[in-house]
Amino acid sequence: MNSLKNCPAPAKLNLFLHVTGRRPDGYHLLQTAFQMVDRSDTLDFTLRDDEQLRRVTEVPGVPEEQDLIIRAARLLQVEVRRRTGKLPRGADIAVRKILPMGGGLGGGSSDAATALMALNKLWNAGLGKQELMDLGLPLGADIPFFIFGETAFAEGVGEALRPVAAPECWYVVIEPGVQVPTAAIFTSERLTRNTSPVIMSDFSSHLGKHHGLKGFGRNDLQQVATSLFPPVAEAVEWLSAHGDARMTGSGACVFCAVANEVDADAVLSKIPNKWTAWKAKALNRHPLTAML
Repeated sequence: MNSLKNCPAPAKLNLFLHVTGRRPDGYHLLQTAFQMVDRSDTLDFTLRDDEQLRRVTEVPGVPEEQDLIIRAARLLQVEVRRRTGKLPRGADIAVRKILPMGGGLGGGSSDAATALMALNKLWNAGLGKQELMDLGLPLGADIPFFIFGETAFAEGVGEALRPVAAPECWYVVIEPGVQVPTAAIFTSERLTRNTSPVIMSDFSSHLGKHHGLKGFGRNDLQQVATSLFPPVAEAVEWLSAHGDARMTGSGACVFCAVANEVDADAVLSKIPNKWTAWKAKALNRHPLTAML
């Protein structure tokens, strides 16, 4: 096998996101529920005759050397050499991005996770799921979730993952047209850092009783983001008329759950043209999970 084409890198939504504390090293302690949806970047991998790893498509604002895809691929390449004594063949990597940067959808982390899973397969490296999760964690706290590959209750900095059931529903997502720098949110003096911890069964039982998120938790980062970025606040306010609208991650994208595709289309038909908006279905499993 010399190539893998059309490998999806799905978006994620944070169904809630609580900041429960801060570690001595400055990292924030979180609790969240990660939900993948079926809107994805797509990557192609073609093995080279040399050992170079190249991104063969331009990604505006992301130099090749800084791209998480290339950085993750290099980590895996070095790990394979450590195990086998031989550096595996390089690869040309093409990426078709539709997930916005600075949107809170985990696009860059998802791309990197897809690269780790696909190259692990192409190189016959044989790393297991946990080994790939550990390899990806230093690059980004969301990467392990995408390799974990199913809806998850997460704690720690986002790396302590347990599977959790979530609604079989659709989501409407608005891209407010701004990029929200994660650092600006987490360094803000306005950020709540002492939300009382919940337990996973609280989340699960709430979903079971209410058939959805409404009334459970919040995104602690949302208050900061909406104060710094008015378009995010405007999107939350507009979408709140159609459901329990929340920001995902550190922003900027805003979403609400709806029961079915017909309801999603009804909301989409009313969204002002100034915003990019789309619908997506909840994914229970990462499409590449079978590779591991």
